Amino acid sequence: MTRFQFVADHRDAFEVKRMCQLVEIPRGSFYAWEAAADARAVRQAADEQLAERIRAVHAAEPGNRAYGAPRVTAELNDGAPVQERVNHKRVARVMAEHGIAGIRLRRRVRTTIGEPADEQVPDLLERDFTADAPNV
Repeated sequence: MTRFQFVADHRDAFEVKRMCQLVEIPRGSFYAWEAAADARAVRQAADEQLAERIRAVHAAEPGNRAYGAPRVTAELNDGAPVQERVNHKRVARVMAEHGIAGIRLRRRVRTTIGEPADEQVPDLLERDFTADAPNV
C-alpha cells in the first residue's frame, strides 16, 4: 500500500490536508495521483495483454527457452503495425513483473580468485571485547 492509497482509503474519516501532512506528501501530489487513477488502470490492462502476448511467444518456442527481453521484443515487433510495436524496456518490465524469464545459457566466469593468505585468522581464544558501558 502506498502513502497515496492510505490517504485515499481514510479520506472519509479524516481530512486530506492533515493526512497528507502526517504521511509527508504534498496535497497536490495526492490529487494528481487520484486524477491519474484511470490512466493507471488502462496501463495495467495493456500490460496484462502484453504479458499474454509475451507468454504466447515463449510457448511458441518450447525448445528454445533462452528468449529474453531483446528476443521477445524483436518477435513482438516483427511485422507488427506501428500502433502495436513495443519498447524493449517495457517488455523487460512486464516480464519481470509477471515472472517470465528465459534461461541463462552462459556460464559465469570467475576472474578473481582470493588469496588464501588474506583470509582473517580465527579467534582461537574466543575473546569478548563488548563493553558494558561507555569508557569501560
